[in-house]
Amino acid sequence: AHWCLMMSVTPTRGCLLDLPWEDILVPHILCHLPLQQLLSLQRVSKSFQSLIQLYLANMRCFDSSQIGAAIPRAAFVNLLKDNEVLQQLALQNCSDWLTDRELLPVIGQNHHLHQIQLKGCAQLSRHALVAISLSCPNLRQLSLAHCEWVDSLSLRSLADHCKALEAVDLTACRQLKDEAICYLVQKCSRLKSLSLAVNANVGDVAVEETAKCCPELEHLDLTGCLRVKNDSIRVLAEYCPKLRSLKVKHCHNVAESSLSILRSRGVELDVEPPLQRALVLLQDVVGFAPFINLQI
Repeated sequence: AHWCLMMSVTPTRGCLLDLPWEDILVPHILCHLPLQQLLSLQRVSKSFQSLIQLYLANMRCFDSSQIGAAIPRAAFVNLLKDNEVLQQLALQNCSDWLTDRELLPVIGQNHHLHQIQLKGCAQLSRHALVAISLSCPNLRQLSLAHCEWVDSLSLRSLADHCKALEAVDLTACRQLKDEAICYLVQKCSRLKSLSLAVNANVGDVAVEETAKCCPELEHLDLTGCLRVKNDSIRVLAEYCPKLRSLKVKHCHNVAESSLSILRSRGVELDVEPPLQRALVLLQDVVGFAPFINLQI
């Protein structure tokens, strides 16, 4: 920011603002500066304010974490009011201020969004997900982790209109049951990554339908899904040859008898084999004992 200011007020060295704004400054210079610094530049002069407004209107990616979770809602609305070309929108953990009133206008005027991150945005409602469904047909990645307002009807809307989805995070979306997940995977068969973690309502039916409908699946998170059992894990192994990682920690009904099939294929699991797990527990109880000789 200081360098830009020096360039703008030092006649012998030329003026930064004399460079073409849309061809040079916006795509090749300003894009390398942190958003917080760009916002500070607006206070340098009216010309800089106009330049930054042009940049904001042409910005492809907005991440609230670059400013801070406590960004005033009025500031957020002002930053994106002229932008219609966003491709990535990250608003994770903005639960203190983000509501439908602030989000829906941004979604409604940005039809090129392919990545949206709303993790922990607890004050939104199902209308936000419906708006995303109707406005973002090219959506590829969506995180709704810890958004308990997500229900089966809004998820159905997403499945009907965003069939190109490749990654969906539904961690702790506790209203969702097997039926809703089944509808999603039936419509969105390109899914490569899916998280259903921390949902006691998700069971074998959803996992088996996911396996049968999503042959490209690479990552599945079932952490804490207490109703998931061995049978669905075996189906997963049969129908998902590209699976690279599976999380089943705290799934007490999933045993090594089903996991061993995936383990033998090199799939990354978040639970250790029984023998290794037993050694870890033993160390926790009696401390590390290098003299233990295990003979089988």
